[in-house]
Amino acid sequence: MTAGQQVIGVLGVGKLGEALLSGLLRSGTPAHCLLAAERHPERAAEIADRYGVATPSPEEAAATADVLVLAVKPQDMRALLGDISHHVRPGTLVVSVAAGITSSLVEQLLPEGTVVVRVMTNTPVFVDEAMSAISPGSHAGSAHLQLVEDLLSPVGKVVRVPESQQDAVTALSGSGPAYFFVLVEAMIDAGILLGLPRAVAAELIVQTAVGSARMLRESGEHPVLLREAVTSPGGTTIAAIRTMEDHGVRAAMLAAIEAARDRSRELAAES
Repeated sequence: MTAGQQVIGVLGVGKLGEALLSGLLRSGTPAHCLLAAERHPERAAEIADRYGVATPSPEEAAATADVLVLAVKPQDMRALLGDISHHVRPGTLVVSVAAGITSSLVEQLLPEGTVVVRVMTNTPVFVDEAMSAISPGSHAGSAHLQLVEDLLSPVGKVVRVPESQQDAVTALSGSGPAYFFVLVEAMIDAGILLGLPRAVAAELIVQTAVGSARMLRESGEHPVLLREAVTSPGGTTIAAIRTMEDHGVRAAMLAAIEAARDRSRELAAES
């Protein structure tokens, strides 16, 4: 059976769950092959109206779907798994996208032999530019990983990593969009400080970010080389970079990503 023929249930339709749901629809998955399980009736009605998908309870979705995508918050995962445990059918593929939740925990709380694949993706799935890293649980084979890749590839890039690296992935690319948004916000504020209208500053910075990312991806050059190409001796760019170094921007980024990694580990321990 191919990914396109599967009934896929997304359990938890918050920001990330909705992003995955909308991405699957854009990639050609028929609405009748998608289920969006949401505990809050108002949110379920909103999702049904917006996307035209069925919104059963998590238990009903677990009893129906071939692939279950667990997209609830990490602190809600244990309760969800308890609710659906007796409804998951043999042969169901369970895909967990919750930060810090190990595949072994999911396997422990679901029927013996349940196939689990752990995924860390990010919100650029909304614009088909997600970065997803996938890791097999103890019962998952290459065919299961391929199916998950097939589901996620239309909405971005996919890499396979050992599960031991998933906390690092969470800190780097899972939380990564927020770091860029903070940087862009600061640069827009700087433009306003220098006398530019907010709309002009935003357009300048957003397009600069898009163009820079495209150069990184398409050129294949190391970022140091691309940065050096902008940095003339005695010029404006090196003056700015010196100030950034004086304020510890690089060290702050390293520390921030380490903190995110540590928090991912804490979430696993708390679950």
